[in-house]
Amino acid sequence: MKGIEEEEAKSKEERMTTRSSCSSNGLLPSSASPKKTDDLEVGQPIKEFELDGDDDDDPFDIAHTKNAPLEILRRWRQAALVLNASRRFRYTLDLKKEEEKEQRRRMVRSHAQVIRAALLFRLAGERQIVLGPSATPPTVTGDYAIGLEELASMTRDHNIYSLQQCGGVKGLSNMLKTNLATGIVGDENDLIKRMNTFGTNRYPQKKGRSFLRFLWEAWQDLTLIILIVAAIASLGLGIKTEGLSHGWYDGVSISFAVMLVIIVTAVSDYRQSLQFQNLNKEKQNIQLEVMRGGRIMKISIFDIVVGDVVPLRIGDQVPADGILITGHSLAIDESSMTGESKIVHKDQNAPFLMSGCKVADGIGTMLVTGVGINTEWGLLMASISEDTGEETPLQVRLNGLATFIGIAGLAVALSVLAVLLGRYFTGNTKNPDGSVQFTKGETTVSKAVDGVIKILTIAVTIVVVAVPEGLPLAVTLTLAYSMRKMMADKALANIQVRRLSACETMGSSTTICSDKTGTLTLNQMTVVEAYVGNQKINPPDDPSQLQSEAGFLLCEGIAQNTTGNVFVPKDGGDVEISGSPTEKAILSWALGMKFDVLRAESKILHVFPFNSEKKRGGVAIQTADSKVHIHWKGAAEMVLASCTGYLDSNGSLQSIDKEMDFFKVAIDDMAACSLRCVAIAYRPYELDKVPTDEESLGKWVLPEDELVLLAIVGIKDPCRPGVKDAVRICTAAGVKVRMVTGDNIQTAKAIALECGILSSRADATEPNIIEGKVFRAYSEKEREIIAKKITVMGRSSPNDKLLLVQALRKGGEVVAVTGDGTNDAPALHETITKADIGLSMGIQGTEVAKESSDIVILDDNFASVVKVVRWGRSVYANIQKFIQFQLTVNVGALVINVVAAVSSGDVPLNTVQVSLSLSLICILFQLIMLILAYASICLL
Repeated sequence: MKGIEEEEAKSKEERMTTRSSCSSNGLLPSSASPKKTDDLEVGQPIKEFELDGDDDDDPFDIAHTKNAPLEILRRWRQAALVLNASRRFRYTLDLKKEEEKEQRRRMVRSHAQVIRAALLFRLAGERQIVLGPSATPPTVTGDYAIGLEELASMTRDHNIYSLQQCGGVKGLSNMLKTNLATGIVGDENDLIKRMNTFGTNRYPQKKGRSFLRFLWEAWQDLTLIILIVAAIASLGLGIKTEGLSHGWYDGVSISFAVMLVIIVTAVSDYRQSLQFQNLNKEKQNIQLEVMRGGRIMKISIFDIVVGDVVPLRIGDQVPADGILITGHSLAIDESSMTGESKIVHKDQNAPFLMSGCKVADGIGTMLVTGVGINTEWGLLMASISEDTGEETPLQVRLNGLATFIGIAGLAVALSVLAVLLGRYFTGNTKNPDGSVQFTKGETTVSKAVDGVIKILTIAVTIVVVAVPEGLPLAVTLTLAYSMRKMMADKALANIQVRRLSACETMGSSTTICSDKTGTLTLNQMTVVEAYVGNQKINPPDDPSQLQSEAGFLLCEGIAQNTTGNVFVPKDGGDVEISGSPTEKAILSWALGMKFDVLRAESKILHVFPFNSEKKRGGVAIQTADSKVHIHWKGAAEMVLASCTGYLDSNGSLQSIDKEMDFFKVAIDDMAACSLRCVAIAYRPYELDKVPTDEESLGKWVLPEDELVLLAIVGIKDPCRPGVKDAVRICTAAGVKVRMVTGDNIQTAKAIALECGILSSRADATEPNIIEGKVFRAYSEKEREIIAKKITVMGRSSPNDKLLLVQALRKGGEVVAVTGDGTNDAPALHETITKADIGLSMGIQGTEVAKESSDIVILDDNFASVVKVVRWGRSVYANIQKFIQFQLTVNVGALVINVVAAVSSGDVPLNTVQVSLSLSLICILFQLIMLILAYASICLL
């Protein structure tokens, strides 16, 4: 009982803690206060939806339509006066299915939480037992010393005691025949064995709707139902009045037209569904790095196997269930699985990682222990299907237009109906031979009913003519064709559209806030200039000049303060360097160093991952002779400001005061040549000041003052070919391109001039060119005024980028934002979400960025962004042409029928003709859109 009481007390304490983790022993989410707007079942705060007006109950007052909450959309649909709700919402988000999806998520989460709640009691009992000979050893399965069920249960239940029983992560890796340093062997036989024993990282996909289902949904349309009723009435009336041989013409003709419309609509919907299924498959096929055989290689997430060692960096998605091997400041966003809105910090006390979660901060490596359907994420994804519908701005506006015209047409039809009925029953309607159709007291009821049915048929004809049912279908078909042609076009093969509305929104964008590195530049970095101490190295890649004491410390810092890796093949092949482009450039520059030897000679004590606010990253290491060195690497002028000395060519420590101007000039000169300047520095530290216990070490803030400068390197990242032309095209089209980068303001200016974003050096003055810290210091109103003038923002953080986007949107701009999320995933997610359209980079972009974005630029090329704008504008042009085409037909037919009906009591265009024309319009429109799509792109 004592153990249970202690466990309950600990669980209560964890629930009260702001950083409680649902991945250790206390696994239930904290209860929310009734005053807070929290989701009590999953503990996730519900974001308040901002409204422009004072009346919060106004369902039409939606300030931001992108990612609008379901409740707002539901209220809007309930309040909207919709003539034809079935057609209007056919191609938009299915709110009922969205609710069912969320219910399934809750069921999976609740199931996991119940298991973990019960686990508290079991763990309390286990604490009374000394794990020894009485403990059940792991089950041996085939070639591995642990079975699938036991391994999956350990990870799913977050059972730290089972992990300890296996000997921790080291012992578990031995059971799985994995080397924590080099990963699995990774040959074909090894992979097949692991897949056969532990499964693959795939889960069953729910089947899409069949074509018959689309046929069933297509006929459930108000207008089609009216036409079906009219067909039945016409068939009965025709047979009665003209006999079977001639009376079936009208009824069968209308039925044929209705069937044609149903089939065309069902085919269009079905093809769109297949297209979205293919798109979802591409979205799920994430490429990530794993360690196999001592080398870092990129593979598909579907090829992950149990036993793989996977490096994790900020913005990554956890590809499978696993256990933390090593981590530094590792924070995981588990809201997608647990519903907890708080970021969970991972360490050896909370080592379990869940598939589908995102890395919010820090770095680490994990050992994969569960894949596919054996994970909670796999169970969740197998139980839900991706929705293919969404609200698009153009579609909603055209739906509104269709409703307005439909209401007007209905009013006209009712007016005509009243006039015709009045004419008929007053004896003013005559037959072709001049006889009166209705005479009071003489005309039989049967003939009167036949006359009324004919009049109703005329009214139905007017309604059919008035309602432009093709408009909603026009948007869907146009966007579908645009996406298909974008994917098929070789010039646009590097674009992946994740949201249908992205095509049209990008066409109306007025400004693009673009990254520099990798988007405007090639992201192929090389060190072209270097200063070690106060001496310039010429040539910069001469390893013989790095043999001094300063050179040794420099190589030590480069080898340890990096997220990259150097693999030297045993067969003497080419050396393989992995990591970010900046890391690869610096590692290549110091390639003469013994990477593995330097790493083996020292032990990492603590890591401060690169921070986008401080523009630097650091590491504390302990050398073989028990000395502590703290190495820093980051933005040159910021690291230089923290330096008090430097090592000269003889390895002697010198004061930096006299040489400070020299180093600043060197940085400015390199930046003016569009070089990215990175400084590398270190400081010795006393071993007895380093925290000894793991918890304190994890919270230790590395000292970043009194540094000793070791080197400053200038990294060249050339502009992409064609970027200048792309910027010029955007400017000519009225789309302003703004560069937002974290690089030195001088480097940003040089690249902006080279790309044509700045037309001349005379434009390179504030506020056209501004630093992030200056912009954020302004008040909100001042930022709105200045934002429109900003062309280049240097030394900016992702939060500065968010402020710029918000200021531009408040000023009426339609903003497109590019980002990769390699520095600050949460802020990047917020920025892309708040923008009108978000674009992420397919090569350097993180999964957080890609998931948040509307379009993925697979080649990271700004020229591809311009092509998306072209396609977006072609959508608007095509829709405009179709509206002119259909409304001309509809309005003309409506006017003719109304005038003829009122004047003569009959209509020249009957229901058969109108119905057939509508069906032909649907068919012809697909051909027209295909031709116009090609023509528009060729003209643009």
